[in-house]
Amino acid sequence: MENLQETASAASFTAWDYVVFILMLVISAAIGVYYAFAQGGQHSPRDFLVGGRSMTAVPIALSLTASFMSAIVVLGTPVEVYCYGASFVLTCLSFILMVGVSSELFLPIFYRLGITSTYEYLEMRFNKATRLFGTVLFIIQTLLYTGVVIYAPALALNQVTGIDLWGAVISTGVVCTFYCTLGGLKAVVWTDVFQVVIMLTGFLAVIIQSVLIRGGVSVILSDSAQGGRINIWDFDPNPLRRHTFWTVLIGGTFIWTSAYGINQAQVQRYVSCKSLFHAKMSLYVNLVSLWAINLCSVFCGLCLYSVYKSCDPWTAKKVSSQDQLMPYLVLDILRDYPGLPGLFVAAAYSGTLSTVSSSVNALAAVTIADLIRPYFRLSDKQLSWASKGLSIFYGVVCIGMAGLASVMGGLLQAAISIVGTISGPLLGLFTLGIFFPSANSKGGLAGLVTGLAISLWVCIGAQIYHPLPESTRPLALETYGCNLTKPENGLLNWTYSTQASHLTSEQQDKAVERPFLADNWYSLSFMYFCPMGTLVAIAIGLIVSLLSGGGPLNLEPGLTVMKDDITFYRLYKATGNTGKFDLSVEKEKKSGESNLAFCDVELEITKVQCQKILA
Repeated sequence: MENLQETASAASFTAWDYVVFILMLVISAAIGVYYAFAQGGQHSPRDFLVGGRSMTAVPIALSLTASFMSAIVVLGTPVEVYCYGASFVLTCLSFILMVGVSSELFLPIFYRLGITSTYEYLEMRFNKATRLFGTVLFIIQTLLYTGVVIYAPALALNQVTGIDLWGAVISTGVVCTFYCTLGGLKAVVWTDVFQVVIMLTGFLAVIIQSVLIRGGVSVILSDSAQGGRINIWDFDPNPLRRHTFWTVLIGGTFIWTSAYGINQAQVQRYVSCKSLFHAKMSLYVNLVSLWAINLCSVFCGLCLYSVYKSCDPWTAKKVSSQDQLMPYLVLDILRDYPGLPGLFVAAAYSGTLSTVSSSVNALAAVTIADLIRPYFRLSDKQLSWASKGLSIFYGVVCIGMAGLASVMGGLLQAAISIVGTISGPLLGLFTLGIFFPSANSKGGLAGLVTGLAISLWVCIGAQIYHPLPESTRPLALETYGCNLTKPENGLLNWTYSTQASHLTSEQQDKAVERPFLADNWYSLSFMYFCPMGTLVAIAIGLIVSLLSGGGPLNLEPGLTVMKDDITFYRLYKATGNTGKFDLSVEKEKKSGESNLAFCDVELEITKVQCQKILA
């Protein structure tokens, strides 16, 4: 009788798998080389960082998808469904809300301002200190997250497939740095397009083979329903529950809005579009690709459960962590098809490449725009070389962060959660600036600091005191069929009944004394960390602003979503920012009148031109 571990180890990477994986890296690098020289190369920071503001909707849309669909999604979402059920599919609804808010409220502000760094807005709306604080938080968050994105998948794939750990880490880091440095944003965008296709192809390979093995989609859905995995419509309002309709919909909307509405990596893509229409369309097209990847990853989780419903490899200790379940499944069901396991690994690393390249490009952009250009007088050529140098620097730092992640051990999950808590307060700060003209710089900074402090408090507490199963509600993982006979058709056939069990970290927490906050505060669903930071930042920001005298009297137009501000901003830009008229006076004079009445003011353009601008 052979055992599971022996079977799994026998199914390792073949030469064809390595060929497919290496080919993915070579094509990604080649795209960078092409855009280094296409159309005369990268002549200015504008070309390098925002693609000369000439990009169109479809490639930007796929790039937006790739930026946050990392290997953690490829490997982690199926496991989430396997362990906790398919309620995560409700993220598709939060995508709809996110796209509506981001495209109609946040995007027009940033696009019309023509900024390179999102954090330029914070100085225009508040002050320089708020801008610097936001920039530093973004850099810390991005570096930490990127290190985890590089290392965690590499570790999981190394332990199951045998692919060299540091060879994979360094090769992905070097390739990302290479094409980011050579080709700038255009290279990042077009490699993202290629990598989204690879991710979807890898998912489909697993899904098709699982469906063939199990005998149809209906069998997989039936197995999942019997195992309690089709638990989508859970309307329990308790915020301590890990996943319910409300935690996924509300929490997901805040999380994804913080990613797509204000995150530098995404905003940098919007402003690279050649028109506001293309920028908005990129978000709506992106919605389709987000749905595709999310639905594929959720269904892969159902496939994973259907295949291993009677013998969970993790509980049976055939893999050392749940992150290894997807690569384990791939080698199990695809090992008779040379190159297909390599395709899935290429899909996982495509997610890593797209996230790392987006991060490196965004980090270079904010450093140039927020930390170098305001303080040093450099020519366009010098700034262009500085951009390339920063891409190399941040690429090396990201690889170094992967090295740090390797010694963090059990803190990896804590690091990912802490990074997530930063985006909530930042979303609150931008929301204050854009939607509340009464907010001032004191309120903005106070809200940001308070929201960050409370988010970190809850997040760190949750890492020290893991939520009990009563809150997380993990679903049963069976081991009654863990003895096996000879593999047939690439699927391990379970025949003999055994029982294996072990205490999870959640169950072990029952054995220690837990303070009151552990089960009533630190057990808050991690999906609510972002909304909590956002709402606290807004509330504190408004209170402090009110107590300190309210918002600025002469706020530059175009910085809020108020109709008057947007109207005057368009006139303000049309006259070359000459300031020939007093905006505050004209707002008073034209209060309550139609948009065309604004054209009666004395401008350097004709009334006909003015009316066209406002049409």
